[in-house]
Amino acid sequence: MPSIPLEWDGYPPAACTGGAVSVGNFDGVHRGHLALIAAARRQADRLGGPLVAVTFDPPPFQILHPDRGSPRWPLTTLPQRADLLHEAGVDHVVILRTAPALLALSPEAFFEDVLVRQLGAKAIVEGYDFRFGRGREGTNALLREFSAKADIAFEEVPPFAIACEAVSSSLVRKSIEAGDVRFARELLGRSYTITGQVVEGAKRGRTIGFPTANLGDVATLLPLEGVYAVRASVEGRAFPAAANIGPNPTFGDQARKIEIHLLDFTGDLYGKRVQAAFAMRLRETRPFASVPALVEQLQHDVADARRVLENEVA
Repeated sequence: MPSIPLEWDGYPPAACTGGAVSVGNFDGVHRGHLALIAAARRQADRLGGPLVAVTFDPPPFQILHPDRGSPRWPLTTLPQRADLLHEAGVDHVVILRTAPALLALSPEAFFEDVLVRQLGAKAIVEGYDFRFGRGREGTNALLREFSAKADIAFEEVPPFAIACEAVSSSLVRKSIEAGDVRFARELLGRSYTITGQVVEGAKRGRTIGFPTANLGDVATLLPLEGVYAVRASVEGRAFPAAANIGPNPTFGDQARKIEIHLLDFTGDLYGKRVQAAFAMRLRETRPFASVPALVEQLQHDVADARRVLENEVA
């Protein structure tokens, strides 16, 4: 189901109005987001209207702080985010074009102009830490007050906690950056994935019996450098695989790469899109004294990846 790009002061199709609305970045669409969407779905069903998730492009942080260097890599691309939100039960995903004028709106103006006038919200559902309006001045207490005056239902969803910690995009990011993709899976409710196009590499892998697909054009956050057990999907088919993120120090190659060795696969992957779903970090990236020593370790990596993947639910 396609998303709906919209200028910040534009009007969505009529089918998007008169229901429940939830606003947020929704990066990762983790289990906290899923709890939020479930609550909003109940409100939409009660009203007999649509459930609309509103997000932003680019993220407001990039507009507010252009001096803080390159934007950080997201957990999901906008199309992935929209797909995951639709899978969770959202009827329409509206992507507001972020502009300085939008970010300058007072909390009251954001409520009246965007939520009421443009989206025609009859119910608003937000997480416990939601902030809105100029300088993030708007709080849920204020949003509840505005909603009551406008005869709009408002619901605040409490934090969804795992191991006594609230699930958040920041926590997911921290786990992935630390290589703890198993904990990231708990937080997301699914394996963390990256997608890229297979590009030409040095072709060393095929000379030592471990041909790899080198991924380029990856637009999301990469896990910590190391070797991982992953499930690789290409053209609708899934294969167990071992992936290396990082350099090839044994060959004196320090460039950071994403190399995936698909088990039980034969064929040409150049130019194709491959998705890698991370199951477990197997080891760190390190140099080996010789090519035979590297080959021996790769054999262990493949066996470990197969074992991990056989014992995990897809």
